[in-house]
Amino acid sequence: MISVAGERISVTGALTIANARALLEAGSAALSRPENTFDLAAVQEVDSSGLTVVFGWVRAAAKQGRQVKIANPPQNLLTLAELYGVSDLIPLA
Repeated sequence: MISVAGERISVTGALTIANARALLEAGSAALSRPENTFDLAAVQEVDSSGLTVVFGWVRAAAKQGRQVKIANPPQNLLTLAELYGVSDLIPLA
């Protein structure tokens, strides 16, 4: 689930293949500032599609001339990014 709270876009629940498309669309629709921060502190589960979602938000922001930062990424997400060799591509806050 995506919710906008102040300057943060909060993501809760699972960041998995089961809801990847919905999270990608909702997160992309929430991009309203020049710099947007996705807070993943309440994400409870992550699979490799979570990386796809994060990079999808980055691409959507770039298309709009905006930027994305990722705050409080779950360790699972960072581990997967390291495993796939893309950890340097995640724009951490």
